[in-house]
Amino acid sequence: MLAAALQAEAADYVERHRGERGDDGRALVVRNGKARKRQVTVGSGTLPPYMRRSPKVADVLLLLYLRGLSTGDFREALPVLLGEQATGLSPTAITRLVGKWEEEYTVFRKRDLSAEDYVYVWVDGVHFRVRLEDDRPCTLVLLGVRRDGTKELLAVEDGYRESAESWSSVLRDLKRRGMKAPLLAIGDGALGFWKAVRDVWPESREQRCWIHRQANVFDKLPKRLQAKRALHEIMDAETREDAEKEIAQFAEDYGAKYPKAVASLRRDQDALLIFFDFPAEHWKHIRSTNAIESSFATVRLRTRVTKGAGSRTRALVMAFKLLAMAEKRWRRIDAPHLAECLALGAQFQNGVQTKDRTKEAA
Repeated sequence: MLAAALQAEAADYVERHRGERGDDGRALVVRNGKARKRQVTVGSGTLPPYMRRSPKVADVLLLLYLRGLSTGDFREALPVLLGEQATGLSPTAITRLVGKWEEEYTVFRKRDLSAEDYVYVWVDGVHFRVRLEDDRPCTLVLLGVRRDGTKELLAVEDGYRESAESWSSVLRDLKRRGMKAPLLAIGDGALGFWKAVRDVWPESREQRCWIHRQANVFDKLPKRLQAKRALHEIMDAETREDAEKEIAQFAEDYGAKYPKAVASLRRDQDALLIFFDFPAEHWKHIRSTNAIESSFATVRLRTRVTKGAGSRTRALVMAFKLLAMAEKRWRRIDAPHLAECLALGAQFQNGVQTKDRTKEAA
């Protein structure tokens, strides 16, 4: 309204003095004209008209905090980022925001899960330091893949040394909130998770993480041996039969001198090869727990820089917030339509669809 009034006043003034001329014959009263519209651009993006600070600035500051900048460092960092007159998030403001994150975490832990079907879940127990605790706490993390191929953070919970009791508590809570049994669970062979999942969701199939298993085998072999290639050939085999032949060949080559390495490879061998019963397009996703490991890298970075979170609760909230931010950038798994096929009952052999149990039942 103010801008419109000023425009009207200027137009009226120019009209009333339109006939006045100077000694050179030029009009004394004219409009200066209009320049092309311009935008103000800062490091965090382009600002809309009349906005003093981009809304992304707050996101940047929160990200800096989550990535390791302590509350006391903001006073020195903000002028460098936003100019000498910058006003932003004080240590007190950061403390209030962490309180809001705790509220978000509480809502996350109570949300209903009955509306979705989960085809795959990755599980892992991740340890990091807490300054005010003697032991390094274990955070139990569970990520899922919905039937549309989208990845979702399902649980971030406190655990005790990845025990079966801790995992059972997590799984029962998810089941109580409506989560149905996933078709396949992927995790490290050392987890107490497997005992828990057989109790809570006995129908879920089990896939052991190949990255963890390879590391365990390498620990039992001299570094001079070039066994890495042999293990990759097993994991990258085109069929289950080929993989079993490669395992037998590995046992023949190394069994005499390094029986512990062969025993480690053959432990739960069937669970290592379950991925052959799922779409080949999904194999790279379901052979390991990299989906969790890569996302948790930022959590470890934060706790490393700040010498650990102050309490177990703060550590869980921090892990949840970092993973929730990472979730926004997660890509769907390859060939997401095949996740829908699995949810509808399709069966696969050596990565190729064989039949649809739903149609068969009909």
